This record gives sequence, structure tokens and C-alpha cells, in this order.
Amino acid sequence: MSGDLDKRPQATGDVADFLARVAAAPRPQASGARGRLIFALDATASRQPSWDRASALQNQMFAAAAAIGGLEAQLVYFRGFDECRAAPFTADAARMIGYMGRIHCEGGQTQIGRVLSHALATTRDRRVNALVYVGDACEEAAAGLVAQAGELGLLGLPAFMFHEGGEPAAAATFRQIARLSGGAYFPFGAGSASVLRDLLAAVAVFAAGGRPALADMAKKQGGAAPLLLAQMK
Repeated sequence: MSGDLDKRPQATGDVADFLARVAAAPRPQASGARGRLIFALDATASRQPSWDRASALQNQMFAAAAAIGGLEAQLVYFRGFDECRAAPFTADAARMIGYMGRIHCEGGQTQIGRVLSHALATTRDRRVNALVYVGDACEEAAAGLVAQAGELGLLGLPAFMFHEGGEPAAAATFRQIARLSGGAYFPFGAGSASVLRDLLAAVAVFAAGGRPALADMAKKQGGAAPLLLAQMK
């Protein structure tokens, strides 16, 4: 996996309203170590028509991770015919948003298997608490991806699959990945921005503070956190 995303970024996007909501989320208990979260994105050509909207939501997701505190995130994306890159882990939201701002879509096949392989190798080296995947299609054999999802589950790394558009074949595979890894599956479209933002904030809370922090969020705020808990094993 390539890892060349290190030019100095510039923060983009207006995330003030979202950060105000995230700031009200229950803080995770300090444990002496930051939680770690991988954000993985499909940047192939099929996502180009909605890329600006999706980018704004993903920028808010990155900012949410930083606002929760106690959390480092890594951006991973694929596009083209053999390009799959990973940025360094960082707790700096501006840096993550800067990475996102330099990505543009290119034609090619999905590389979800490479994303899952990267997540497995990374968490074997040092624990990763959650994997978020945002994509609209799956052009790979489901059997191999499902086997990798089972490995994620054995390692305690849940995959949260955010599915743009809801294409049925991809939905079936994404649901299996989420279920076998112990994560959750959520379809989204143009009219679901508010729910998606809240779900992503809940995932950030889980990654930083585990189930206790997420359960506390569900009890105090309701909203998306109970939806997340309902799907997770």
C-alpha cells in the first residue's frame, strides 16, 4: 500500500455547526492511549457526480474525530487501476481535511480487499479500534472480502460500512462485512446528510472510548448512537 499523502495541507470546508454538536457528545474516559480509526474511501469514477457532497460529509467526519478527543485517524483511499494510498495517523483535523481536499476521482475498479488487508496488517501491528468505509460499489468477489471481514472480527476491529446509493449487490456484500466484523451497515443518499453526520460522530465516540462511551452517548443524546449499538454484536 502506498503512503504518499504528506504535502502540507490546508483546512477546507465549513464544519462549525457540526463541531458544535459533536462537542456536546460525552467524552470518553482517559485510558492513557488514543483510540485509532481508519477512514477508507472509494475514489473511483462512479462517485464523481456526488463527490463534492460526499467530500463535505467526509470532512465533517474527520473534524468529528478530532473534536471527540483521544482519537487518531488515518485516511486511506483507492482509485485508478492500481492506486491505493494511506496517510499517516494524525489527531489533527486540519491535516486530515487537507488530505481529503487533494483527492479527485479516477476511473478504475474497487479495491476493497486491499483496504481490508491494510486494516488487518495495521491492527496486528498496533490496535485499530474502528474502520469506516465509504463507497458505492463492489466489483470484487464477495467470498474473499467476507473472509477478511471474519478476520477483522476475530481481531476486534469492526467495519462501519457507509454505502452511497444502495446498489443491491454491493449492499449484500457490505452488510456481510459489517456483520462478520462486528460493525454496522448504513446506506445514505442526498437526503440523509444529517443522519450520516450523527452516525459518523457516534463511530468516532466508539473508536475513542469503546462501547461504554457509545452507550453513554446513546443514553444522554439518543439520535444515531442507539442505531449503531443495535447493529453491533
